[in-house]
Amino acid sequence: MNKANALKHFETRIWLDNSCSAVIVEKALLSMSGVLKAVVNPAISKAYVVFDPQKTSEQVITQKLEALGAKVLDSHQDRQDCEHHAHHQTPSEEQNPNEEGSEYRELMRKWWFAAAISIPTILVSYPDLFPGVKDWLPMGSPKLWWARFVVAWLTIPVMVWSGGQFFTGMWEGLKHRSANMHTLIATGISAAWLYSAVALLWPGIFPDPAMAEVYYDVTTVVTALVVLGMAMEVRAKGRSSEAIKKLIGLQPKTAHVLRDGQELEISVDDVVVGDVVIVRPGEKIAVDGIVVEGTSAVDESMLTGESLPVSKEPGQEVFSGTLNKTGSFKFKATKVQQDTALANIVEMVRQAQGSRIPVQRIVDKVSAIFTPGVIILAILGYVIWYDFGPQPSYIYAMIVAVTTLIIACPCALGMATPMSLTTGIGKGAENGILIRSGEALQIAERLNTIVLDKTGTITEGKPSLTDVIPLGRFTETEILRIGASIEQGSEHPLAGAILDGAKDQGVTFVQVVGFNAIPGHGVEGVVEGKRVLFGNLKLMRKEGIPLADLQTHATRLADEGKTPMYLAIDGEAAGIIAVADTVKEDSADAITQLKKMGLEVVMLTGDNERTARAIAKQVGVDRVLADVLPQDKAENVRKLQAEGKKVAMVGDGINDAPALTQADVGIAIGTGTDVAIEASDITLIKGSLKGVVSAIQISRATMRNVYQNLFGAFIYNAAGLPVALGILYPFLGILLSPLVAAAAMAFSSVTVVANANRLRNFKPKEL
Repeated sequence: MNKANALKHFETRIWLDNSCSAVIVEKALLSMSGVLKAVVNPAISKAYVVFDPQKTSEQVITQKLEALGAKVLDSHQDRQDCEHHAHHQTPSEEQNPNEEGSEYRELMRKWWFAAAISIPTILVSYPDLFPGVKDWLPMGSPKLWWARFVVAWLTIPVMVWSGGQFFTGMWEGLKHRSANMHTLIATGISAAWLYSAVALLWPGIFPDPAMAEVYYDVTTVVTALVVLGMAMEVRAKGRSSEAIKKLIGLQPKTAHVLRDGQELEISVDDVVVGDVVIVRPGEKIAVDGIVVEGTSAVDESMLTGESLPVSKEPGQEVFSGTLNKTGSFKFKATKVQQDTALANIVEMVRQAQGSRIPVQRIVDKVSAIFTPGVIILAILGYVIWYDFGPQPSYIYAMIVAVTTLIIACPCALGMATPMSLTTGIGKGAENGILIRSGEALQIAERLNTIVLDKTGTITEGKPSLTDVIPLGRFTETEILRIGASIEQGSEHPLAGAILDGAKDQGVTFVQVVGFNAIPGHGVEGVVEGKRVLFGNLKLMRKEGIPLADLQTHATRLADEGKTPMYLAIDGEAAGIIAVADTVKEDSADAITQLKKMGLEVVMLTGDNERTARAIAKQVGVDRVLADVLPQDKAENVRKLQAEGKKVAMVGDGINDAPALTQADVGIAIGTGTDVAIEASDITLIKGSLKGVVSAIQISRATMRNVYQNLFGAFIYNAAGLPVALGILYPFLGILLSPLVAAAAMAFSSVTVVANANRLRNFKPKEL
């Protein structure tokens, strides 16, 4: 067993009392022996760890998380090797109590307590501002001293309970040699409290009595404001991951199955492959399967984003979580529990939301040095104001230091990207667009070229027989009989069209010997003792078959958008069989929209140049790459990239997989093969090109939101820090209060979260 196979991954739901802690937790996990990868996403409250079981274990990692102050809510470990990266978690496992709700209520209780204590604290801190208090507690009176003494004791539980998370967070950070938002807040409020205590108990040590003022209000009000901001952040974060909750909520709890001739209502977890499931009007479909009896219309909008119900009849697929609208039908279960499309979608969205985009790595580095830098600036500010500030310089220096510490919280910076990413990927899932990673989302925003496979992507991928043209002594029936017979062994979509057309005309197939598929050319074999070649012009030229006037017919058919295939028997051209694929109803509109978005649209096909151009003309594609062999598709994508283009490849077939992988972003049409979907970065559940337009729209909206958040967070800190340090005081006499700093800090975090949640209202433009 190689090392990669020995690695394990461990995923757990955690709760962090602040998004700023995520970087610290990640660094601490990565410092553990045996931990190779650690990702903590505060937006979805998840920690994901890849580790070597020879050096550590899930239990040790869990203990480490708890030691770091992260509440471990539950865990899931996959015993499979990391290369498979398969999760076996059913949607129902996600349905745990709402920890966000309990955390929000806890924070609000802390806020109410801090706010209540703040009222008397402000009154005794500034009695001259309140007429009644001014007379009752005159400045310098023993009554005011005792009132402040009582307040000093009242503020202790505010720090210990309402602001306790700041001190524990600071301690955890110190243990790992890190500084974070907790460090700044804890230092700021404790400095204000200590200064006030010294001023109250030993006022004589101050050279001027005016310096012996108390600032207990800074301790209580700052704590109250920051805690309120955290509570609002918690509530908003819960909304950002609603997409997964909605998907999970789609699956019904029970199913009606037929066993031993009896209808039984059983838990959906007990349905097994092969069970016949009964679905009545208005019921949700429990598992994936194939309709075996009855017809109906099924609302699949929750999976595909398509609003119109889809007709279902025997032989067609139905999916877990979709809603049966009209008739009753029975279907045979083919995929259950974690294998259903719904479970895979939930897992894919969860993985994507836990990923990071490249810009986040820069932000992480900035955040890591930001907090220590702020502490240094606060100390420098204190020294400068103490030495050069106006009298009483003690007070000015303390105000500047505390304000700098409080205003410069990097939380908004840390939350800017994951909040938008989580919401954007969730928005994609709601519209039937599965985005595998944040990196794909970021690259999709910068695309300037879209390469579309023709068959199955622009067209329906279900061609039909249109023309049979015999040559010389051969008859139409003979051409079709031999052509259809040799195509029996082929898996090409065009072969199916010929076989279906031949069956419709009552043709009897004959046995084929020595069948061989020639990729990109056609097929060959022996039929009734004669060597038969059936394929495109390249095959005929390769074999040196004279085509007489067949090429004229082929040119005409190609100009009509049909695909002509030559049949040669014993080295003699025998005729042409043509098939045509139908262009999807909305392909032209989608391509028009892509071009309006500034994207160059390219068609890539193995079909001949004339047929490809005829189809391209129908849908408005200007650039066509035709006669491309399957193995050359990736090379053509690479050539486009060499032109400096950011390329997305859209395809649906096995032969598209290399090109999907080569492209900057691979987009698979969901009605295609599993191989294509596995090779892609984005999967469109519905087989419409409108999904490509929507995916790029969502990508652009999400990244715009990310940049807005980052801009806001950087501007806030860039502008707030100099003001907190008192740069405006020499010119305008403005010195920021710690209270205003606390409000600004809380507001910045809430603003970032609120802006990310604006994405929840984003709707791709209708074509």
